[in-house]
Amino acid sequence: MAEDRSRRDPRSPVTRDRRRSRPRPRGRASETRSEGASPSAAADEPAVRRIQRGYAAWARVYDWFARATSSVGGVRAGCVRALDLDPGDTVVEFGCGPGVNVPALREAVGPTGRVVGVDVTGAMLDRARALAGRRGWENVAFVQGDATDPPIRSADAVLATFVTSLFGDPYAVVSDWCDIADSVVVAAFAPRGSRPANAALSAFARLNGRLFDLTGGDPLDRLDARTRAAGRAIVDNAATVTEERYLFGTITVCAGHRLGDDGDG
Repeated sequence: MAEDRSRRDPRSPVTRDRRRSRPRPRGRASETRSEGASPSAAADEPAVRRIQRGYAAWARVYDWFARATSSVGGVRAGCVRALDLDPGDTVVEFGCGPGVNVPALREAVGPTGRVVGVDVTGAMLDRARALAGRRGWENVAFVQGDATDPPIRSADAVLATFVTSLFGDPYAVVSDWCDIADSVVVAAFAPRGSRPANAALSAFARLNGRLFDLTGGDPLDRLDARTRAAGRAIVDNAATVTEERYLFGTITVCAGHRLGDDGDG
């Protein structure tokens, strides 16, 4: 459950200094890596620097592209819908980038709710904060932090769009997110959809091989393995799970929800 809002300063982010440790099912981390994830891409400092360099260099272009394509295929709207947010909720977005999803998230939680964006790249957060400043959003906060070691104590919901493909061990990362929030929604690449879409996704992954840590082998296999690992984490940690496909099956949105304290979904 999210922390008590009546005892919280509405202007301060729901952050913590260090992540709580949580037990994970045995064998899952090794199982994830055996399906194509590189051990060298684990959540260590070099991996963080790799992601920071990659996204910092493309921050302005990424901002433009993300906004221009925000409504394509209904993916982002589907993610917000899958979160099943109520007015007054606190939602955290890992890998928030320049804040493209923030307007829809803010609309869903209303003026009494809170939106917290977390990103490891300062250049992305600069653009997100500038957007919030222009719009005068007082219930939105941004935190520079690593999604693999969340600087968050608790929230009602967690969203991550196209982030888990960057992780060497998505199962472990998403499992931690499930420990933080009542609802977790992850949008990720789902190779093996249409042939043209797969060709475009393969070319994109090869061009950004350093960013995704895809050295050798079939990039679609690697992305597919990471997407499936993230989905398994939600299945293993949630009471109810739904999955939807978008854009000819090349993007999947997996949503997991805990049962309420009264036993209702």
